[in-house]
Amino acid sequence: MKEIFSNKDTFKGAFIAALDHLFNKNIENASLYERYATLAHLLDKKLAEDYNKTTNYVKENNLKKTIYFSMEFLIGRLITSNLMNSGYAPIVQAAFNDFGYDLNEIEQVEADAGLGNGGLGRLAACFLDSAASVALPLYGNSLRYEKGFFVQKIENNKQVEYPDNWLNNPFIWEERKDAEAVYIPFYGYVEYTVLKNPVWVKAVPYDVKVVGANNEVVTHLRLWKAEPTSLHYNHDEWYLNMVSKINESLYPDDSKEAGKYLRLQQQYLFSAAGIKSAINEHKALGRSVKDLAKYYTFQINDTHPTLIIPELMRILMDEEHLGYDEAWQIVNETCAYTNHTILAEALEKWNVDIFRNLLPRIYEIVEEMNRRFVRMLQEKSYAENKINEMKLIGNNSVRMANICIYGSYSVNGVAALHTEILKNIELNDFYQLYPNKFNNKTNGITHRRWLLHINPELVKIIDKLIGTEWQKDLSLVKALENYATDTKVQKQIKSMKLAKKRALIQKIKEDTGVELNEKAIFDIQIKRLHEYKRQLLNVLNIIYVYLRLKSDKNFKKNFHAQNFIFGAKAAPSYVMAKDIIELINKVSHIINNDPETNDLLKVVFVSNYNVSYAEFLFPAADISEQISTASKEASGTGNMKFMLNGAVTVGTLDGANVEIAELAGMNNEIIFGLTAEEVTNIYKANNYNPRAIYEQDQRLQDVFAFIRTLGDNEHYFDNVLNNLLNKDYFLVLADFASYVEAQEKANKLYQDEQTWYKMSIMNIANAGFFSSDRTISQYNADIWHLKEIKF
Repeated sequence: MKEIFSNKDTFKGAFIAALDHLFNKNIENASLYERYATLAHLLDKKLAEDYNKTTNYVKENNLKKTIYFSMEFLIGRLITSNLMNSGYAPIVQAAFNDFGYDLNEIEQVEADAGLGNGGLGRLAACFLDSAASVALPLYGNSLRYEKGFFVQKIENNKQVEYPDNWLNNPFIWEERKDAEAVYIPFYGYVEYTVLKNPVWVKAVPYDVKVVGANNEVVTHLRLWKAEPTSLHYNHDEWYLNMVSKINESLYPDDSKEAGKYLRLQQQYLFSAAGIKSAINEHKALGRSVKDLAKYYTFQINDTHPTLIIPELMRILMDEEHLGYDEAWQIVNETCAYTNHTILAEALEKWNVDIFRNLLPRIYEIVEEMNRRFVRMLQEKSYAENKINEMKLIGNNSVRMANICIYGSYSVNGVAALHTEILKNIELNDFYQLYPNKFNNKTNGITHRRWLLHINPELVKIIDKLIGTEWQKDLSLVKALENYATDTKVQKQIKSMKLAKKRALIQKIKEDTGVELNEKAIFDIQIKRLHEYKRQLLNVLNIIYVYLRLKSDKNFKKNFHAQNFIFGAKAAPSYVMAKDIIELINKVSHIINNDPETNDLLKVVFVSNYNVSYAEFLFPAADISEQISTASKEASGTGNMKFMLNGAVTVGTLDGANVEIAELAGMNNEIIFGLTAEEVTNIYKANNYNPRAIYEQDQRLQDVFAFIRTLGDNEHYFDNVLNNLLNKDYFLVLADFASYVEAQEKANKLYQDEQTWYKMSIMNIANAGFFSSDRTISQYNADIWHLKEIKF
């Protein structure tokens, strides 16, 4: 296979032959899908050689592995990253030019893999890419969802969810491994530690190749699919329905009990199957389970894979017949946990009855873990109220984060501020108990996708100025700082932005019918729709600007045209988030159709925001909206993608924004709002009065009055407005005045081109730290201790 991609002509010959063999078509009459599928088959076959070479190297050299367990891997289109990382993109591009094919058009045939939803999944995908690119034996482990999160459409201004049937066409990059299937038990009852009469489910792995950048290293992401098995005696309707549901979709609605059972089943299946698979491999290589920690780290990405800990205890005690203490030591030396949330209400808990009913033996083990943990705390003279907060089972709930901290040898946060908040506030009791477990690993992104692939215009500018070595080591982009005040370079950055804006304008017009002004500021907020991310604060300011443009001639005269762009999905059962989406869409409809202002102000909500849409949005942005309530966003990675593509952050000192502002310089970002410490003090004082802020600010009163005109009656958006007036947990009104000021500052600064593009260049030049290659290398140095794959 190697020679196929050695030059343009051999590839052309192979492509023509494969097209004929697979589809009985020639170059002229092949459909877009047939062209894509032929290319994908050829590439996947070639990558199989590198995969086998990598697998053999890891095995022959007895290398330790990290298995990265994550509920989500938002990998985007693999044709794109596989072509780029393998180094074959130029050869394919040249061949397709000869054929008269548009490679971009062909790439877009592939569906975005429906394996994730938001930042958690995108981060996990970046980590797979980076680990392979820095040649580490790290392997992903998740579920093979038949449907993605959902396809979002906006109908009558509201979010409507449609199934994301991403597997309608074959997923060419996966390989089913029947021989490595394992069997997972649910339900049943326990007699003397033995699980009796369980409901058995077969878990079959599908491996998807993960391609390192130009180093011939290919690892995999293992996705588990639940199937019926003859081990279970009765294949009735209930059983078949239960099995089919497990892989049906990511994050099923858990507002009812059936949904809660389903989510817990998903979590146990991919955790237990991943562990069993690793132990099977370990033993097949003639190793003792007592040496498991020498050969594996199980990285628990957020709390969804928590069940790794009691499941590993179960296998070591029940199947390998080790004593509790010996098993516990192995677990404690093998598992590591990444915390992704500061929101106490988001720390996962499971109702005891559901947990015990679905996983009786696992519950029994968690009970024993809890008994021993409580006894240890009592021996250390912990107060009763502290013990009640820290124990693994409390208030009729199994507490997943507490299990992770107790059962892991490493607990890491994902940004410097986030880790400090975990240590000093949210998880302080655990930090006092286990100070050496806690460490920080600031998130990162893969610059291969988020710059090299999506922004060749910027790559060209950087290459000309500082050479190409930075493409391998993003920290070298720092040399761009020397050109921050060079007006020639500033003009090049401006023209790069214009090219990316034009591409986005065209896409948005096709999708929404709204035509944006290319000379306007592109102000973009793209992320999950959640109250703490405060899309609501953004829209309140937009309404204020709109009303002021209509009433203040002087303001209108000095205002630079601004396009506000949103992309976000709300969880289907999250009523407030869906109300905010409807509000944004109603506001956009009024503003975009007002001839008095629509040359200066446009608002667009792009539907079904995903990785492929993001590839248009990040490079076109002038302003990156990172406006979460300080102390609530663990890190963020969108902020890093914007920065790398030359956007300026308008944001709070939250998550990785803190490090972005420190690295690029506080004067090169527009920071506003309450600090994390101030937010914490407001919560502690418990005397926040949003209504008083509203009553003292005419601007807010005008904005609220406008919102009351948008629905069928003045109470239409009462859910949103009353929440702001009476509760406002995320301090939207508290930060409103400061945000308005920040937006005015940004609008003025943009009008001073030299200052603005200096800020833009300083952001690009200081984005090197946010490479996921750096993050992964730090995980490895401090937590995993893997050896490099060296061919």
